[in-house]
Amino acid sequence: MLSLLSALESRIGLTPVRRLDVDNINLFTKLEFCNMSGSIKDRAAISILKDAVRNKEIDAGSTIVESSSGNLAISLAHMCHTLQLPFVAVIDPNINSTYEQMLRLLSVDTRKVDKMDEKQGYLLNRIETVKAICASSDNTFWTNQYGNESNYRGYYQLAKEVKDVLPSLDYLFVAVSSGGAVTGLSCALKEYYPNMEVVAIDVEGSVIFRDEPRKRYISGIGSSLRSPIIEHARIDQVMHISNMDLIRGCHELLKEQHIFAGGSTGAIYYAIRHRFDFPKSAVKPNVLFCCADGGHAYLDNVYNKAWVDSFITETEFTATCSI
Repeated sequence: MLSLLSALESRIGLTPVRRLDVDNINLFTKLEFCNMSGSIKDRAAISILKDAVRNKEIDAGSTIVESSSGNLAISLAHMCHTLQLPFVAVIDPNINSTYEQMLRLLSVDTRKVDKMDEKQGYLLNRIETVKAICASSDNTFWTNQYGNESNYRGYYQLAKEVKDVLPSLDYLFVAVSSGGAVTGLSCALKEYYPNMEVVAIDVEGSVIFRDEPRKRYISGIGSSLRSPIIEHARIDQVMHISNMDLIRGCHELLKEQHIFAGGSTGAIYYAIRHRFDFPKSAVKPNVLFCCADGGHAYLDNVYNKAWVDSFITETEFTATCSI
């Protein structure tokens, strides 16, 4: 099984770094949607599975289970399909239709949790569903992206790839959900760039950084719980982005940089453009963010004008949104 995992690992990483056309900063992005299954989560998935196999937590008869809003489930489903391991995905209504169809194709079971928890999300009830599945079946392995340290260690290689391309780095912007990317990248990159500032991007309604829980509409950013692994992260600043500004960021990134990216990336781009909203100076900082996934999975919502108009009405948002 380790040889198959190594073959999969060869299809992950060494993603392109692209410099963007921005006047007042040197802005770079790593195009993580070029990974095997189309997202940055491939790095976490392969790390979790390899460590579990090495530690004899997974064998040829194991069933893999995970609660995921989308990308990690897709990564695990692809890898488990190759490894011929049954995979059970626990999802919720915020998942996009394309991902749900793919999971139902690749997984032995897909459980959709539609009861909202006390934090105005679905995650807590998804996790309870995962625990019930594991308790009712023998030889199940919960990859547990929220508590598994192999999650954030999977991003160390990404940090090395950045170091090999960028001689200096002043700012790293990372969207936060399970906490794997921000933890792994902040710890590893601060070893290479000691003076670098890490800015964590969260969405309003997420409780990760003690915001009041509210309904969230777009998967891939935010959470109904604060993951224990994020305690290892080296974060200097937190920015909360509204759902509407996340949508704006996606459309601005597409219009200004011709990059078709997902919701968390749009939130980061919006945050960067407003964090550095000042005239061009003689010394421009070097700023990096990752395009965690592509925009195709968000055609039902972020890039759907009818959905956006409905969202504006539902949330009683009065400002004009031109998309």
